Amino acid sequence: MTQIAVDVPVRAVARAAAPVLRERGQHEVFCGLTGIVWLHRKLQDAFFLVVGSRTCAHLIQSAAGVMIFAEPRFGTAILTDRDLAGIADANEELDRVCTQLVARRPEIRTLFLVGSCPSEVIKLDLAKAAERLSARLLPQVRVLNYSGSGIETTFTQGEDNALLSMVPVLPATQERKLLVVGCLADVIEDQFRRHFDALGIGPVEFFPGRRAADLPAVGPGTDLLAAQPFNGATVRALVARGARLLPAPYPLGVEGTTAWFGAACAAWNVSAEKRQAVLGPAIERATASLARHRGSLQGKRLFLLPDSQLEIPLARFLHREMGMQLIEVATPYLDRTMLESELPLLPTGVTLAEGQDVERQLDRLRSARPDLTICGLGLANPLEAEGFATKWSIELVFTPIHGYEQAADLAEICARPLRRRALLTV
Repeated sequence: MTQIAVDVPVRAVARAAAPVLRERGQHEVFCGLTGIVWLHRKLQDAFFLVVGSRTCAHLIQSAAGVMIFAEPRFGTAILTDRDLAGIADANEELDRVCTQLVARRPEIRTLFLVGSCPSEVIKLDLAKAAERLSARLLPQVRVLNYSGSGIETTFTQGEDNALLSMVPVLPATQERKLLVVGCLADVIEDQFRRHFDALGIGPVEFFPGRRAADLPAVGPGTDLLAAQPFNGATVRALVARGARLLPAPYPLGVEGTTAWFGAACAAWNVSAEKRQAVLGPAIERATASLARHRGSLQGKRLFLLPDSQLEIPLARFLHREMGMQLIEVATPYLDRTMLESELPLLPTGVTLAEGQDVERQLDRLRSARPDLTICGLGLANPLEAEGFATKWSIELVFTPIHGYEQAADLAEICARPLRRRALLTV
């Protein structure tokens, strides 16, 4: 096990760059519309209007688990056969739907028009629609647009596109500040903010915050700390606005969280003594809580299929802190800028794959017979039927897993299917 010291950067541990297996075949993954499920909970004054089909509506409604009379802050403007055939004016219909929506929901301050496969196929220009509607509805409502189409995006890219659409309207500033990029559960945001305050780092803002209308300012004095590895386009757009990215592993597990805070401490000249005083007790608690799950995971063989883009930091945590053996770590996209500090922490000999050719990948999985497979929802049940223990990667996106207090929850999520299978085979 790696011993974790508050004042030693994890990035110092390195290995030779491993070759990457790049696959460009059939893939199994949700589209970017799924990001609405957690974004609409985070941005409490925003509404996400999918311009798509009934299939899009069923996907979001099923994934969110919200009853229709609960007035969720998302919906679908259904494209009918008349729209798809060009008989009806889709722009007129969209304007009518948005006007009715804003009148009915006056608490909404930001309206996202979300593109889908059907709107992409008929070339409906949602960027122009957003400009037109913003001119009509401002200052009451700002209208933005992004694509969640399965043609263009996968699963967590929906969040990246949503945040990217907000970057052009962020105010400018010269102030020195820290901006945490990536959607985090409110409880984790609160925990991180307390640590930053105690370390004397600040002002600190989170992007996205809890209200889409409260936009953080960005400029040459802004340091960026990425909380999620799938926000690469957003980070690059913020860097183009003058911000500086602080390379760091992601705050998964004790080691990653300590190195993540360590990157901010180094940039803000926080002494080793202060780091120890602030972070030391949290490290001790989290390390003790992880020990309860290590027996279920240590020595077990792990195979990660591409789905959420969390695969590489997750593999790092499960290998280095929980003692799992990595067979293959596959991710939909391997963004080296966003994973600069994670890749050197993977062990030598592991197969690192980008993209997917699902049949070939399943052949390798069946040959390896791992103890645990982390994969998308569509592959989990068929693999369970073949006798594999699986964990849905979507659960790792929906569940708060970042930071010290959630480290044991992350380990328990991965240990649960192994414990269940052990009970079933007794």
